[in-house]
Amino acid sequence: MLLLWVSVVAASALAAPDPRAGGQRRGAARVWSAAPNVVLVVSDSFDGRLTFYPGSQVVKLPFINFMKAHGTSFLNAYTNSPICCPSRAAIWSGLFTHLTESWNNFKGLDSNYTTWMDIMEKHGYRTQKFGKLDYTSGHHSISNRVEAWTRDVAFLLRQEGRPVVNLIPKKTKVRVMERDWKNTDRAVNWLRKEANNYTQPFVLYLGLNLPHPYPSPSSGENFGSSTFHTSLYWLKKVSYDAIKIPKWSPLSEMHPIDYYSSYTKNCTGKFTEKEIKNIRAFYYAMCAETDAMLGEIILALRQLDLLQKTIVIYTSDHGELAMEHRQFYKMSMYEASAHVPLLMMGPGIKANLQVPSVVSLVDIYPTMLDIAGAPLPQNLSGYSLLPLASETLKNEHKFKNLRPPWILSQFHGCNVNASTYMLRTNRWKYIAYSDGTSVLPQLFDLSSDPDELTNIATKFPEVTYSLDQKLRSIINYPKVSAAVHQYNKEQFIKWKQSVGQNYSNVIANLRWHQDWLQEPRKYESAIDRWLNTPTNLNKI
Repeated sequence: MLLLWVSVVAASALAAPDPRAGGQRRGAARVWSAAPNVVLVVSDSFDGRLTFYPGSQVVKLPFINFMKAHGTSFLNAYTNSPICCPSRAAIWSGLFTHLTESWNNFKGLDSNYTTWMDIMEKHGYRTQKFGKLDYTSGHHSISNRVEAWTRDVAFLLRQEGRPVVNLIPKKTKVRVMERDWKNTDRAVNWLRKEANNYTQPFVLYLGLNLPHPYPSPSSGENFGSSTFHTSLYWLKKVSYDAIKIPKWSPLSEMHPIDYYSSYTKNCTGKFTEKEIKNIRAFYYAMCAETDAMLGEIILALRQLDLLQKTIVIYTSDHGELAMEHRQFYKMSMYEASAHVPLLMMGPGIKANLQVPSVVSLVDIYPTMLDIAGAPLPQNLSGYSLLPLASETLKNEHKFKNLRPPWILSQFHGCNVNASTYMLRTNRWKYIAYSDGTSVLPQLFDLSSDPDELTNIATKFPEVTYSLDQKLRSIINYPKVSAAVHQYNKEQFIKWKQSVGQNYSNVIANLRWHQDWLQEPRKYESAIDRWLNTPTNLNKI
């Protein structure tokens, strides 16, 4: 039935008259005869490689495929920070993480920050948002923030439950992630009852939590989210035989940062091939359910005769490792974690176009303003995507040359014991850590090693040096790392003082409680030594 609906939408869209006639260019973008509506759907944890071949062969995603056929897909789109709040802060601010100091899931934008939606409203758009936002400071669990602040402490503790799968008993259940479906329903109802009656253009944002793993109460007190949860209805959308079992390096040969991440994510134990394949299958099934929610929005727009007047954009805050590199979750610069989906369709957007240029989530902000005809602030880190996707622009190479041939991503949160910086170019992925000298960098040639199994940083020292110099010209990353070190220590001290005499009990019973409670004095002493070690303020 779902595929039939997609076919009907496709045929109707192709048969409908083109409302884009008479448009003009405006700088890097264009002015429409009537300002288009905009719908932005942002999911969580969606591996962007599933939106193009060969990843697209593993799970049925009919509405993403519809957007690909009738719009533009960006083959090399990346998060600017592979974790929820900092990534979303980049979407809503258009600025790199170090410029907003969105260091972790607790530290994002101020609640009164001027976003692209605020500016669009000032330029005549009616605005509405539903679902997951998560770009401002002060949210997420105590465990999440304390783990981020103490990543410099010399201890190693499991912070997550072991990744597991859970199949719900009702085989035909469609609405597994009920909260996301409720928010999708709210967005659809708003389109029908409110937006459809507006004389002004509108912009609608829908944030989804899927396909983020579900909480795992079975792992004990203060549990994390390590359960991949779905129904047989969605599992049937997965081509089980097409699922790849990722190659793992032996624990003794892992990069030290990868080992820390794998250990804190509770992934260093033994996993059977069946376990790994099931985790990946359930994750893909969760992606299929996400696609269906996107489809509800597309179908509603079509039924209301709004599809040809609306630019639809779909992306995600980051990806999901799903047991690649012996990890789940994100917090990594590997492709499964950092590569995100990014698709656009609507008036003025080229159909069936695949763009190979590297782009990132900070490009959303200028793109939204470009659509609205609003002037672009000079300080933005991103660039409008319209020159790459517009069907009427000429001399496109001129606009492409304005866009740098690289993207920057960085990470400063939990489950990784060093600030991490990625420079991605057409061929290379360079990853630097901390101050650039205390931890070995990584270099991958994605043209010959798409699975990122061979670090060739020492084999190609000239390339490594050149990319490191380029990275330093974009961001003084040793200085940023030192600033994060100082921030972590200051925030931990404030938190410790706030809990007072309860400190020992509270810190022992966070998500790492299973390990901590075996040797509580040892771990408290390690924190005391860290707090008493002077920070080199000359680096900050």
